[in-house]
Amino acid sequence: MTTPPLTRRTFLQTAAVAAVAATRSSAAQTRPPASERIAVAAIGLGERGFAVLNEFLHEPDVQVVAVCDVHEWHYREREWGKGKPLGRKPAQQMVDAHYASLTKSGIANGCRAYSDFRDVCQRDDIDAVLVATPDHWHALITLAALRSGKDVYCEKPVTHWFAEGQQVCREVASRKAILQVGSQQRSDAKFRQAVELVRNGWLGNVQRVEVGLPPGYTQPMGDPAVVAVPEGLDYDLWCGPSAVLPYMKARHHRWWRGHTAYGGGVLMDFIGHNNDIAHWGLGEEAGGPVSVEAVGWKYPDTKVYDTPADYAIHCRYANGVTSIISNQFPVGAKWIGENGWVFVTRGKISCSDMRWEDPAFRRGDWRAYESPGHVRNFLDGVKARKECVAPAENAHRAITPGHLAYVSQSLGKPLRWDPVAEQIPDHPEAQQKLLALPYRAPWSLI
Repeated sequence: MTTPPLTRRTFLQTAAVAAVAATRSSAAQTRPPASERIAVAAIGLGERGFAVLNEFLHEPDVQVVAVCDVHEWHYREREWGKGKPLGRKPAQQMVDAHYASLTKSGIANGCRAYSDFRDVCQRDDIDAVLVATPDHWHALITLAALRSGKDVYCEKPVTHWFAEGQQVCREVASRKAILQVGSQQRSDAKFRQAVELVRNGWLGNVQRVEVGLPPGYTQPMGDPAVVAVPEGLDYDLWCGPSAVLPYMKARHHRWWRGHTAYGGGVLMDFIGHNNDIAHWGLGEEAGGPVSVEAVGWKYPDTKVYDTPADYAIHCRYANGVTSIISNQFPVGAKWIGENGWVFVTRGKISCSDMRWEDPAFRRGDWRAYESPGHVRNFLDGVKARKECVAPAENAHRAITPGHLAYVSQSLGKPLRWDPVAEQIPDHPEAQQKLLALPYRAPWSLI
């Protein structure tokens, strides 16, 4: 990719800052003094990182003091200059422009930009860290932040590899840290409504659960040509603990999850959402199935990706409930019981009994954790030292069937699972595969 003219880049930067500065937060007049604000750093500033960062910015008791990304300036999968600029420099400018708009002088409080997360974690004036990187970096950055005394808001899935999830859960527990996983459906009223219907027994005994996820990539989602690394990107650090695969747009911004070096495919992307909700309804937030089998996996006809395009995961729980996680179902979670069914997806709930769809319907005494909003819930947790609506353990358990399914698929057989001991009984090879950490030196989990 050729480097764009400097004058064009300068113009785009100026325009981006002006656009952000034009919006003024209504919360400005009620901001607490600086000493009472939560100092936040954002690490990973792609499309999702920007979206969550913007939510933090508009909380009056937050001060964003640092942003970090290995890419200085980019436009995700789009052509240069098309759409919203992303990366550490646009993020720094967005933060500075936002805070400048809140002061009479029009001067920002100052937000530093970094290319290496370790420099951020070393700062002792930061209270909390947003981790919105690709999946292969979630665990190591989260652990570095926790070990430096910070609380963490980490996008889902909470980790890339199973053993990472175990380590993050241990670290959170030992430090009594606050960790919110970005499974924001837990803060949505419709998902809470559905879970309360199931947990209060309106379906009778639940017999089956259908967890619908989107399909994986069937072909390269961007240009698969191997090209030079773009200017302003530290690609070696972007790859970090994972293999340094030849650089191509089809495996970088947005599309990285198609390869297991960086993500677990669309399967592991969305299982952290919808299986999390399914577990919530079943009361299995800290549990899991007792058997898992990968069924009917089909891979794309391209070497760019190595994650399934079509897939199903068959699970059985100790109480006899079965579930199927698959892209063959509508995206969402559906519980089927002896007395009816409930289906929920983003923006919609449908039930076999239409009365249950009314938000005012009296669902029963069991109430799900009610969050005022995912970022707000995290900040309240940081202040009160109270567990958030989407803690690490629940998120780790929600994606465990996906990890097990990858092992099942590689061995071509179903697996028994002990959710208490988190072990595959009587199958050392499978357990070894599950715990594998294919890190590139010198990176390590400890």
